[in-house]
Amino acid sequence: MTLPPANTPLYNHPLPDIEQWLRSQGCEQDRTELHCWRIAFPSWKAELFLDIEELTVRYLNAGEGGRDIQRSFKYSLTRKDIEQAVFAGP
Repeated sequence: MTLPPANTPLYNHPLPDIEQWLRSQGCEQDRTELHCWRIAFPSWKAELFLDIEELTVRYLNAGEGGRDIQRSFKYSLTRKDIEQAVFAGP
């Protein structure tokens, strides 16, 4: 399977392509909540949620006092822009 060009809005990617992209970034899909994905790096961990209109990322214990930081990205953004924003970390 080949992904659309990186400058393509995420809403123009079929779901299997989005799932492939997340796997290629090192994300693991939750087995019971299929819209939920997790990723862990040495310096941060996050949960990603494929919501209806946006991709939501929650960086775990990344904020002041160990609070989670949550950000949302509309599917109208390009895959490249979302990738740079999400996988750069909190």
